[in-house]
Amino acid sequence: MELVEISKNQLNRFVGGQDFSQFLQSWEWGEFQKKSGFEILRLGVEEKGGLVGVATLIKKNLGMGQSYFYCPRGPIVNNIQYPTINNQTTSNNQVLNNRNILEFLFEEIKRIARNEKVLFLRFESGIKYPLSIIHYPITKTIDVQPAKTIILDLTKTEDELLNAMHQKTRYNIRLAERKGVKVRIVDAQNFTSDFEMFWQIMEETVKRDKFRLHSKEHYRRMLQVDNNFVKLILAEYQGKIIAGNILIFFGDTATYVHGASANEYRNAMAPFSLQWKAIKLAQEQGYKYYDFYGIDEDKWPGVTRFKKGFGGKEINLPGTYDLIFNKKWYKLYKFFRSVRRLTS
Repeated sequence: MELVEISKNQLNRFVGGQDFSQFLQSWEWGEFQKKSGFEILRLGVEEKGGLVGVATLIKKNLGMGQSYFYCPRGPIVNNIQYPTINNQTTSNNQVLNNRNILEFLFEEIKRIARNEKVLFLRFESGIKYPLSIIHYPITKTIDVQPAKTIILDLTKTEDELLNAMHQKTRYNIRLAERKGVKVRIVDAQNFTSDFEMFWQIMEETVKRDKFRLHSKEHYRRMLQVDNNFVKLILAEYQGKIIAGNILIFFGDTATYVHGASANEYRNAMAPFSLQWKAIKLAQEQGYKYYDFYGIDEDKWPGVTRFKKGFGGKEINLPGTYDLIFNKKWYKLYKFFRSVRRLTS
């Protein structure tokens, strides 16, 4: 095995070719992170002339000249299976091969880290393998990306998808249609004015539902990455924009990453119509899965109930782990992070 440089086509073909494709490891997401001010490293592992593993790393500063690498929903290795989604199993040979690829990659990242003053690697693999087979000081940490989500199988017919929904969800979709809620995809010509309206209802949503909000520029930059990769869709009622969703399309999966709804006209049920339009759009474009991207009955009970109403299969990913390179500095980092959380 050897570490190699990888192109956009190589990376996206490899990551996008895996079952339940992870957009957070795509070239486009790396470019978005670059525009947000982060340094990006894209690593590939080649064996017998073929790519068998990749990792997109985001370098994040900790202060005092120290930093860490973050590998969102990765690394990605070949022969990934998601038994919780498609009922397939991973053979022992595949697990062993994946372990060898991962350990080679971790060693290379560790080597790079020494020269970059990187204290640890934060990663979130969804690969089916026991974490105990990795012979490194791995520790569970607070999840960055949601570890629990709901996945819709878009190979089903529209009728099958509707029949799998909660009765109230189906009713609200039809109610929104009867009330005349219109859904449209934002184009470049109307982006500036539409984005401003979306931002207004995003602020309303955050105040109402107590979510953490990124900066306005964060969402603007995301929506300007690539129109085939990320889309903003809006719901209108009586000439007003009252709901909006940000969707990401990559590989075999469409992902609902952000949503917002106005306080006004709540009885129009626009979020239900908006979500159904997004699901049908993904299905029409040939995507295999629709990912609701995070549920949590304790943190987000209302949102979780809303997402569960659309049916689908709940899956649990392993969550977020730290691979420690410098134990002394890592202990200091953990101490200061706990203090900051207590005082924030």
